[in-house]
Amino acid sequence: MATETTTDESTEESVEDTRPTAHTEHELLEHMFSTAEEAGHRGGGVDRVIFGVASAIAVAFVAWGFLGTESLGNSATSALGWAMQNTGWIFVLLASMFVVFVLWLAASRYGTIPLGKDDESPEFRTISWIAMMFSAGMGIGLMFYGVAEPLYHYIVPPGTAFDPANYVGEGGLLQTPAQQAAALEQAMATTIFHWSLHPWAIYAVVGIAVAYSTFRKDRPQLISSVFEPLLGQERTNGWVGKVINILAIFATLFGSAASLGLGALQIGGGLTFNGWFGTVGTPVLIAIIAILTCAFIASAVSGVAKGIQWLSNTNMVLALLLAVFVFLVGPTVAILNIVPTSVGAYLTDLTEMASRTNASGGDAMDAWLAGWTVFYWAWWVSWTPFVGMFLARISRGRTIREFVTGVILVPSIVSVIWFAVFGGAAIRIQEATGAVADTSASVEVGPLSFDLALFSMLDQLPMAAVTSVLVMILVGIFFVSGADAASMVMGSLSEKGTLEPSRKTVIFWGALTGGVAAVMLMAGTGDDPSAALNGLKNITILSALPFVLVMAGLCVALHLDLRNDPMMKRREKAVDMLRQAVVTGVTTHGDEEIAIVVEHSENGIPDLEDLQAGPLKEPASVTGAPPAARTDGGPDPDPDEGADSS
Repeated sequence: MATETTTDESTEESVEDTRPTAHTEHELLEHMFSTAEEAGHRGGGVDRVIFGVASAIAVAFVAWGFLGTESLGNSATSALGWAMQNTGWIFVLLASMFVVFVLWLAASRYGTIPLGKDDESPEFRTISWIAMMFSAGMGIGLMFYGVAEPLYHYIVPPGTAFDPANYVGEGGLLQTPAQQAAALEQAMATTIFHWSLHPWAIYAVVGIAVAYSTFRKDRPQLISSVFEPLLGQERTNGWVGKVINILAIFATLFGSAASLGLGALQIGGGLTFNGWFGTVGTPVLIAIIAILTCAFIASAVSGVAKGIQWLSNTNMVLALLLAVFVFLVGPTVAILNIVPTSVGAYLTDLTEMASRTNASGGDAMDAWLAGWTVFYWAWWVSWTPFVGMFLARISRGRTIREFVTGVILVPSIVSVIWFAVFGGAAIRIQEATGAVADTSASVEVGPLSFDLALFSMLDQLPMAAVTSVLVMILVGIFFVSGADAASMVMGSLSEKGTLEPSRKTVIFWGALTGGVAAVMLMAGTGDDPSAALNGLKNITILSALPFVLVMAGLCVALHLDLRNDPMMKRREKAVDMLRQAVVTGVTTHGDEEIAIVVEHSENGIPDLEDLQAGPLKEPASVTGAPPAARTDGGPDPDPDEGADSS
């Protein structure tokens, strides 16, 4: 264990640093409700209403998917059309509002409020705290979209649809170096927009609210507990609070299932790329999900959680090694140039990208938003109960300003580097060889197979046979560890915020997550990976819509809490005391120069009447006591009295 030495003027003593070092998501989630136990909110037993309603609806959804796949797919497509037409603006508007909200919290007077008690220091050291963020909200998504998204936006300008005719002739797209440079900037800016400031601000909203409610207010670690200042304790503990927690479970369930679905798609692409399997259709994808879900259940039943933790740590190292490999053997200098170019393009185009709606591009823009920006915002919203609670758990004792700075800045930098390495390499390889995407493909097929994109790029680099298998292993472990962590959150939400949800509850939610992932892939209208991806996106947007409204209410509740925080009340009283003391001094002594002295009361807390104002007789000594004037008619004290004679 680390040892730190502190010096106190005349003595030096070695103080043992007992703050934890970096942990995996699983390790933290196992004890993320420890503060609830300290506050007497351990929870206990299944909440029959929350678990019963949530599980019944989820099971019914899975049954509908397996028994009426076509009906579910058609219903999801119709519902998505209505949602994009009538509520797409909600995702676009609220996502940017969440960014403004958390940045305002950090910059305002509320930024100094600690996510814990006044005298509480951060639970984790800064280096460990930063390291743990790498495992939150990342994983399968970065693996799946690391190459696919930048390359797709490079080929197909954002807000438009693919048409092979656009790439033919003198006026075609990507025909000149200038066109390619502009396309690269726009592609990287759009990708960074989807993966940096906005998603992590969305996570930060829930993270701050849960951390403040739990660590500073000693409430149970439930999403509903955050609403106590807005709804009152009775409603929060009543049916309204139960509805909020049910919606949080649904958000986690479908958000996690979306990630698992992407993982299954990419593993299926790896099977095809390596020639181990022919065409990967929906049945194969379901089989992949079933196998990985069984692996998760086996780990939960057999108690090999420590092995999963070790694999999770190893996975992060392997992902880093893969990125370093691509950086070194790929177009290294081009990647280095892409980093500042991408950041600059992102900052330049941020307001335009954040305001895209169907009003700016009609049906084509609407379809593009549903497949990209709105899908991402819905996906991030659905992940907020899990990631937000994880970030809250590791941020105890930090101020709101520290939290926002760390949570937004660190993962955003990681995302920029990741996409510059993988996306930048893919774009440069495509420009040189044309081997990663096909601009002559039909509209139905599209220029890029998302599940194969990463493998196609690796195929142009050395050791493709090794790195392609490594990708499949990485995604498989991300699948198992992700299902494990998300299931613990859902188990805790359905068991009154309990410290340790029962094993059977965790297994139930893990198995159900796999079932939902399979159904979401089946909901695509077709038997190919692109259709499965569309089904996954459609249902993710629909499932996140209720919870994005919950998050809007959560912001209001958090502001009410912060406005009445003891630190804010003390500050308001101090300002009021100072104002009244100045008014009294000026009224009593006119234009004379005055000084204000605080005389502490017996309990050490200054009262309003303790502020005494009077004329400044002599300048205060730098090393002496401050001047104090009497306003009660008595003689003024000697300003040199008590001065440091040395």
